[in-house]
Amino acid sequence: MNKYHKLLSEIVTKGELQTNKKGAIKYILNQTLELQKGDLLEVFEDHAIARNKLKQELDLFTLGVERVEEYNEAGISWWNYCGERLKNSYPKYFEKLPELIDKINEELRSSKNYVLFLGENGVETNQQPCVSLIQFQINNGELSITAYLRSSDASLGLPSDIYHLWLISRKIGLPLNNITLMLANVHIYENNLTNTKRLLRGDSVRFSLNV
Repeated sequence: MNKYHKLLSEIVTKGELQTNKKGAIKYILNQTLELQKGDLLEVFEDHAIARNKLKQELDLFTLGVERVEEYNEAGISWWNYCGERLKNSYPKYFEKLPELIDKINEELRSSKNYVLFLGENGVETNQQPCVSLIQFQINNGELSITAYLRSSDASLGLPSDIYHLWLISRKIGLPLNNITLMLANVHIYENNLTNTKRLLRGDSVRFSLNV
């Protein structure tokens, strides 16, 4: 069982129940998921990830595109519940990423922590970023990425976030050592529990989006 599936199993077997505005969830708190290159391959190969759409989504984020219609034009429909635009959400913060990546590639300083913060207190938003912080560190000529996730849908959102972070790592001119995720609240929605158990048995499944 790979590390990602072990996390899913922990939620299924030990998670507590909670209800939020999107529905009932089974959750655990304050988990760490450290993924080496081999672990990443296992996640990408064993879990259905919309790679092309996620790449286009990241490109739109970094361009600061807020209009949901433009995501629809790229075949991305999961932001439709936000209305006409993503207000104070991922595009507002990810549009700062290209400049930060340029800075990292120019300096490549092992003594410096490069950080992208996502989110802001006291602003109106229709989707607060689940990823709150991404930190880039250089050690022995290799790149380590650490991300803090305030909330993580383990079935759908988490693999997508991992893939985004991997795509970001490829824009930096160093070999990737690891991606580490600090998961404050990681959960599975009740309507996805059965398919999560099937996934852990080796079945091919599709999960339902909760909005």
